[in-house]
Amino acid sequence: MWLNIAAKLVPGIIKTGMSIASNRRKVKELQSVAEMRHAEKMASGEIEWKQQQISAQKNDLKDEFVLILISIPLLIAGWGVFSEDEQIIAKLDTFFEQINNFPLWLQGLIVGGYSTVLGIKGVSTFKKK
Repeated sequence: MWLNIAAKLVPGIIKTGMSIASNRRKVKELQSVAEMRHAEKMASGEIEWKQQQISAQKNDLKDEFVLILISIPLLIAGWGVFSEDEQIIAKLDTFFEQINNFPLWLQGLIVGGYSTVLGIKGVSTFKKK
């Protein structure tokens, strides 16, 4: 009984498996052809290089690292405010006074860094100061 059921199921399973493998090969071939056509269009100038770079950087962790790095002063400021420790608050006041005394180009660099990482146009906002 089990042998009869297995004999009926095995050809169907094999056929399905071969169909799946064939489809995967076809997908890989089509992806390869699409990539080649895309590269040809970039070489001929039909597609801008920028679009290719944007898609290549979608999974890049550099922006997240930079965002965390430049967010450290804000995290420290939040910690100082919520800890209600007078010493920390005094040190933070001194810290932000020092930042306020930064040259204009350095303040612009910091704002530009945030803007670039977050994808906003913050430099124009900075110019309005």
